[in-house]
Amino acid sequence: MNPCRLLVVGASGSGTTTLGRALATRWAVPHADADDYFWQPTAPAYVEQRPVPDRLRLMAELFLPRDAWVLSGSVMGWDGSLLEHLDAVVFCSLDQDVRLERLRAREVVRYGSRIEAGGDRAEAFEEFLTWATGYEDPAFDGRNRAGHEEWLATLDVPVLRADTTRPVDELVTELVAPV
Repeated sequence: MNPCRLLVVGASGSGTTTLGRALATRWAVPHADADDYFWQPTAPAYVEQRPVPDRLRLMAELFLPRDAWVLSGSVMGWDGSLLEHLDAVVFCSLDQDVRLERLRAREVVRYGSRIEAGGDRAEAFEEFLTWATGYEDPAFDGRNRAGHEEWLATLDVPVLRADTTRPVDELVTELVAPV
């Protein structure tokens, strides 16, 4: 795959941001994360959603018109006009136990003891883990694998699959290798 307009998606904690950032670095193109557009900048973070038209306007202003970029994260349920800009999608998969352990480790780095019982982020952390655990349940009322698979099947661009238990540098080399 050559530098292109690429979306890297998967469950929270599956490595979408890490892989997306690594691909963008290899290609020397801009990288952005959907969360940067989905959430309003607030303290604490991740509490107020930005309206879809505002997300798309910001993205159009910052990088969508470019010939190549990498966007990581889910954009399911956003306005379909974003999909017109895509050249390809990478879908990241990871065993749920490994994924949840990565999420726990990431949140410890972000918030430290604040996510422990009695901490000011403990309740939000538990709600987040409950939400993230629902991904493998097709009946879960939130982002889930079944919904991702259905959405991916509607796309008119190549969808590549990446097992993100593998090292990131190995995945990048495989994805950018000539076919």
